[in-house]
Order: sequence, then structure tokens, then C-alpha cells
Amino acid sequence: MLKDITFGQYFESKSFVHKLDPRTKLLLLLIIIILIFISKNWLSLLLVALLIFSSMIFSKIPIKMYLKNLKAVLPILIFTMIINLFYAGSTTATPKWSQNLFWNLTITDISLSRAVFMASRILLLIIVSAELTYTTTPNDLTDAIENLLSPLRFIGLKNAVHTLAMMMTIALRFIPTLIEETQKIMNAQKARGADLENGKLIERIKALIPILIPLLISSVRRAYELAEAMECRCYNGGEGRIRMKQLKYNFDDFFTFLIVFIVGATIIAINIIL
Repeated sequence: MLKDITFGQYFESKSFVHKLDPRTKLLLLLIIIILIFISKNWLSLLLVALLIFSSMIFSKIPIKMYLKNLKAVLPILIFTMIINLFYAGSTTATPKWSQNLFWNLTITDISLSRAVFMASRILLLIIVSAELTYTTTPNDLTDAIENLLSPLRFIGLKNAVHTLAMMMTIALRFIPTLIEETQKIMNAQKARGADLENGKLIERIKALIPILIPLLISSVRRAYELAEAMECRCYNGGEGRIRMKQLKYNFDDFFTFLIVFIVGATIIAINIIL
């Protein structure tokens, strides 16, 4: 399952989404996440879904990449649905049907709709977040985060902003590397006769210890190697640093903002009316 996680990877292309300014993509990601959470009904959530699926088409990223990423988080979606399946919320609506299960648990049409609704929210969050990493290089993400947080320099946090941006980008950059390293360690343990997939829950948790310890050691070693490489290149943070690629907004960025704002205003209106 680990090999199915593609979050954090960058796929080179010349699509419309790839050409957008990284600051635009970061801001639009935040706006879309807010729209997902403020959507109170299926109609408003459907508009957000159409917006996200349209961006997926324009990004020219193979659909199988998104599906592989969703396969890895399928247990989380199932768990979310099960939790919400027995919780109807604070609604005063009368259920049209209900079904009694074991331990006095009852499923209603309201709880079923809520379970699917919450799972859909998580699904959209994962897709839109993955699309950002698919279409934006780690270097562009660093520059975008640092640029958007640049007003903090007026309160003496200029170096802290650059450090924060670098840390976040390095974390995203090493997600695929750590996943690959974990898969190699698991294959090595299986070759030595370790059983990682069978047995009771406690036994499977104990079987993960021979994986976590080498992974921790490998992560620390990679961190030291990265620190030494940055020191050898005389890296000293954001002070006096210049960029080879200058960030610049263009017509496509403003047009995309306009589309998202129109969709957002429509969603807010739908929430108020319905």
C-alpha cells in the first residue's frame, strides 16, 4: 500500500495548472479548503467538486495517480464513514427510514447522508492537496511560502519565515523518499521471514518495531547528510539570497482567481438560501 502513496511527488508537464504562479496555487488551495468546510449541503459541495475535477483535467495529471493516492487513505475514509454513520448531528429533521442494528445502534437516512458527505469532504481535501504537489516543484513551493509570509519581516521574523518555508518544503520533498525507504525495509524484513500482514493486532504492531528503528536511523542519517551538503554550499538562510526564477503574476492567475471567487460567492449564496 505504501507504494500507492504519490503525495509529495512532482509530475512535469506544460499544463495550464503547472504554468500558474505557485503563490496563486497556494492561495487557491486555502480558498478551496475553506469552501469545502463551509459547504453545508450537497449542492454547494458539488460545485466545489466540479471546480476541483476541472482543475484535475487542466493539470493533465493521469487520473490513476489520484486513484493510487486515494487507495492509500481508503481505511481513513471507511473509518470516517463508520463514525458518522451512527451520528445524525444536531438536525431536527425527521428521518424517513431507520434501521436498528446491534448494541442499540441505529442507522437513518440522515446519518447515512452525513457519513457520505463527510467522506466526500475528506476525499476532495486529499485530491486538491495532492494536485498542488503534483503541479508545483519543491523550490517553487519554498519561494511561494516565503513570499506570502514576507510581511512578517516587518516584525523581525524575516529569517524565521525563510526557515519555516524551507522546513515545509523539505518535509514535502522527502515524503516519497521515506515511503520508498519504508518499502525497502519491509521487503528486507519479509525476506528474513518476518510476518507483517498476519496475526492479531498487537502482534502486527510489534512486528512494525524492526521497521521503525531502521527507518528512524535512516531518516537521521539523511538529515545529517542534507545539513552537511547545505553547509558545504555555504547556505546561510534567506539573508542576501537571490532567486534564479522571479515570481510574477499573469493574466491566467487573475482569471483563475476570478473563477474561484465566482464559485465561492455562489456557494455562500447557496448556503444562505438553502
